[in-house]
Amino acid sequence: MIQLIDQVKDQKILDNAVQRYREKKILLPTFAQQKNPNQLVPKQIKEHLKNIGLWDLHPLNLFRITWHNQPKEKGGLYGPVNYIEIPKELSGVDARIIMLVGKWFPTGAHKVGAAYGCLVPRLVTGQFDPTYHKAVWPSTGNYCRGGAFDSKIMDVHAIAILPEEMSRERFEWLRDYVQAEVIATPGCESNVKEIYDKVWELRRTCKECVIFNQFDEFGNAVWHYTITGPAIEEVFNSLKKENTNLAAFVSATGSAGTIASGDYLRTKFPFIKVVASEALQCPTLYMNGFGGHRIEGIGDKHVPWIHNVKNTDVVTAIDDEDTIRLMRLFNEPEGIKFLIEQGVPQEIANQLHLLGISSIANLLSSIKTAKYFELTDEDIIITVATDSMDLYQSRLHEQRELNGEYTYIQAAKDFEKALMGQLTDYLKELNYQGHKAIHNLKYYTWIEQQKKDLEDLNQLWYDRTIWQKIFSQTERWDELIDEFNHRTGMYEYYGIKK
Repeated sequence: MIQLIDQVKDQKILDNAVQRYREKKILLPTFAQQKNPNQLVPKQIKEHLKNIGLWDLHPLNLFRITWHNQPKEKGGLYGPVNYIEIPKELSGVDARIIMLVGKWFPTGAHKVGAAYGCLVPRLVTGQFDPTYHKAVWPSTGNYCRGGAFDSKIMDVHAIAILPEEMSRERFEWLRDYVQAEVIATPGCESNVKEIYDKVWELRRTCKECVIFNQFDEFGNAVWHYTITGPAIEEVFNSLKKENTNLAAFVSATGSAGTIASGDYLRTKFPFIKVVASEALQCPTLYMNGFGGHRIEGIGDKHVPWIHNVKNTDVVTAIDDEDTIRLMRLFNEPEGIKFLIEQGVPQEIANQLHLLGISSIANLLSSIKTAKYFELTDEDIIITVATDSMDLYQSRLHEQRELNGEYTYIQAAKDFEKALMGQLTDYLKELNYQGHKAIHNLKYYTWIEQQKKDLEDLNQLWYDRTIWQKIFSQTERWDELIDEFNHRTGMYEYYGIKK
């Protein structure tokens, strides 16, 4: 049966963690504080944050794992959720497309939160000893980046595993900035099995290694259900008018963490469409397909264990060529110039660098969704800009070397083809059997390859209460975090009365 994380497993390991964090002066934020930092983060912590940069390797930056950071590199505190609205001049549809901006997390991507959701519950229940264990972060990109950052500021030895064809910036940052141990596996974004093979090798050879696999660690999905879902709700409530409808939430599947926000939104907006986006070159959910692609930030060729596919209404497949074209359109001077001449407000055009490659794919899936369901200007679609182009500058450089300088004519071609030319092809609306077909794909990865129990797979499908139990764990986790902080003496150290 699926095991929840709600009890201390090893008191000695927990004692070691308490002692280490007492020595290192590390205070853990609760999930409630990350959800609502404006009201719940103590004023003493806010005073310290005024002198700490967003990416500084300081333990108090754990309190910046939130959608509410002020968009500042240093000294910012909290404000409303950061988002950008895509105008009709850019999307070509009447529906309002809203993108939450992940750039203003530490590391520049929201995966730093998913990693926190995986590590901390193990830490406060005596399942992870920072004086002995190593945290292994297998990923196709931003998750191992977030895990390595969290590990560094939580005094944990990190091992990052990611495909060798990922962008150069990722490897340099992991090795040089957070001094993580880095393992490069064969292949590209789609080669998830090769990552799993390395994980099995570590399980056999490294007894101190604890694997935090984002594809099967429910803490990933729980963090998004608890933090990202309410952030989306907050943005919608700030925008809605009398007849406004939250029509859809769109998310690249990747590890199926972010899409768990849709499970939360369903509890508030029962008729919302939850849309899973993936690459056309590797259409696993769309048609049980396989292949390689260039949409960095999403993994493929399997269905994540933590994906509640019953709650996914639509699957879209996006051509990676469109994302690469728009990457240049949104970031080259001639592209920005063209967009402004088409009526895109300059303020918006100058913010398009906030969309990384998978963020562009989310935008295109939102456009497909708007066209398919014939949405109007009373409908809002919300999606996520997971990261920004700050993390992909080498990809821009590669395109310049391959295709030359970006021209005004090329901008016009890319605008018409990749934006105005988006159609409702490669989109599938799921019925009950469609849901079950995707769920059944989990068998081949998780039962045959990863040795999970068939009973658990069936429980995730047939048990009508299990997903809500999984998503509700943060209330207990916050109790455990509070007890942990009391034991370390960090409330007293920072002058926080509890």
